[in-house]
Amino acid sequence: MPLTPIQTDIARLIARNRTPASHLAGGAALHLEPHSLRSSNDLDYFHDKEALVGEAFSTDRKALETEGYEVDTLLSQPGFVRAIVGKGGEATKVEWAHDSAWRFLPAVADSRVGFHLHPLDLAINKVLALAGRDEPRDFLDVLFVHRKYLSLGALCWAAVGKDPGYGPAMLVEMLARKGRFRPEDFAGLKLATPPDLAELKRTWLGALSHARILVRELPPADVGCLYWNPGTQEFVTPSGNLSLLVRHFGSRAGVLPSVGDSPVLTLKGVSRLPTVEESPAKHPSKAHGGQAIAPKGRRRRSGSG
Repeated sequence: MPLTPIQTDIARLIARNRTPASHLAGGAALHLEPHSLRSSNDLDYFHDKEALVGEAFSTDRKALETEGYEVDTLLSQPGFVRAIVGKGGEATKVEWAHDSAWRFLPAVADSRVGFHLHPLDLAINKVLALAGRDEPRDFLDVLFVHRKYLSLGALCWAAVGKDPGYGPAMLVEMLARKGRFRPEDFAGLKLATPPDLAELKRTWLGALSHARILVRELPPADVGCLYWNPGTQEFVTPSGNLSLLVRHFGSRAGVLPSVGDSPVLTLKGVSRLPTVEESPAKHPSKAHGGQAIAPKGRRRRSGSG
């Protein structure tokens, strides 16, 4: 389920005002594609600096009102603005907020919305969001990114680079407390298909089992990184000989992974997990068809540092 019609029109109208430092984020960006899991109830625009929030809201408001939209400001304070934007009896919530400029990858240019946060940064943000709150939408989103992008364990390993207050094992155990939902908890979400709670539980327990083993076996010196496979040109859940993988760490505004001086990432540079249910495995790599982790040889770092 992509953006709703009114969200699509609003995003299109203010797309020209977006920059890498002022981009679409949150659930709307994560589920932008037509066959995604759900529609978001709002549009969230993140800004690298607090001062950009007010500037962006003023520019966007002018563009929307020029096209006949009404912008009803519900809350306005330094670094955050919330408004209801509507026309012709339809409306949606839009938020402009300051967020950390620290991320793994640059924002992605997209003609539909201007710029949006990279899918892996969206995925990592969702993992951290679920650790801090117990929202059904976050639980579904974390399972969605676990299946579509990187395993839960690989995302937890990287997430502590953004929030160093966590350790990987601690973050996994925080997440293990989540996932206890009833059917009615999902009633307010706009889902493509009704959730199968038994299947969600099986997948969640399998993801946690794999994550616990993975974060225990990865080398501590790598904590907070993503792993880039230069051979397959994608980010991966690490397995096998780790010396073949490039460590990619976050930075201000994010950078592309590189080998030497050459950036090597495209938007599609993310490994896909099997769509079948993941079951707990004795060894983490076997849950994803890999080999045993063998951190042999010299560690490789992305040119990003």
